Amino acid sequence: MKRFVQAGEPILETNPWTHNEWLCRPDLVAAEKLLMVRATMLPGHCHPFHRHPHREEIIHVVSGRAEQWVGDEYRILGPGEIAHLPAGVVHATFNPFEETLVFHAILSPAVLAEGLEADPDPEDVSAEEPWASIREGMTPCRVFGDD
Repeated sequence: MKRFVQAGEPILETNPWTHNEWLCRPDLVAAEKLLMVRATMLPGHCHPFHRHPHREEIIHVVSGRAEQWVGDEYRILGPGEIAHLPAGVVHATFNPFEETLVFHAILSPAVLAEGLEADPDPEDVSAEEPWASIREGMTPCRVFGDD
């Protein structure tokens, strides 16, 4: 397995929230404990409230700004700032700003224990309270397909 990922080698994908460049995952490098993706989120878009039941995560802002929620509190994060998300904690990333947001998401473990791999990840909770109304009055969230 590879130990380096150089320009042009990341695995590219688009999901409903972001354009992704996977830099570390088991089908790319010999990683069992770490996942890393460079995510690009367009202005006005978001990854609504969700949780990773068995993975902890770090969101690291590269450029732009993020309205980052961890549970029921949020901060505006800029370049070089991070949010730590323990496993199972509800969180969300919003980009209500006019500039594109680029961030790294680092999650662990990459490979889930036997029997856990079938659990939804991420698990969407955005339609549940208090998450469905916690941002009432703030810039609405768009995902790809809503445009």
